[in-house]
Amino acid sequence: MKKVLVVVIICLLTVGFVWAAEKGATKDAQDLVDKAAAFYKSNGAEKTLAEINNPKGQFIKGDVYVFIWGTDYVVKAHPTNAKLVGKNLKELKDTDGKAFVFDGVELAKAKGSGWVDYKYTNPVSKKIEAKTTYVKKVDDLVFACGIYK
Repeated sequence: MKKVLVVVIICLLTVGFVWAAEKGATKDAQDLVDKAAAFYKSNGAEKTLAEINNPKGQFIKGDVYVFIWGTDYVVKAHPTNAKLVGKNLKELKDTDGKAFVFDGVELAKAKGSGWVDYKYTNPVSKKIEAKTTYVKKVDDLVFACGIYK
């Protein structure tokens, strides 16, 4: 009986730590998007896009970074994959068939901001993993920052 109780307590603690870590990461993602949006309002589009495209810029913190989609579904800035910049990703789907760029842009256009869930290749593990991305519309840009779950 004691062994079962110990296992249950360990499981609960593990779940609690994972939940707390994810909550912290989601806050980090939101804060980074808000910081990038404020930078845009102060400095304009040209400087903002250049800063976000910079892989050593202020809007990339380890594996958490801001990228920008346009309301036209075109990638405007991406610090870790420059090949995506200029591409229309409206039709891009994850492994479950979810058009996540379309969903993220539409969510931002409808509500101003929010979270979109999908699956994407984690650049660290090289595996497809569950990801959630915070999106925020400012003018015709959608600032985004995702975390792996």
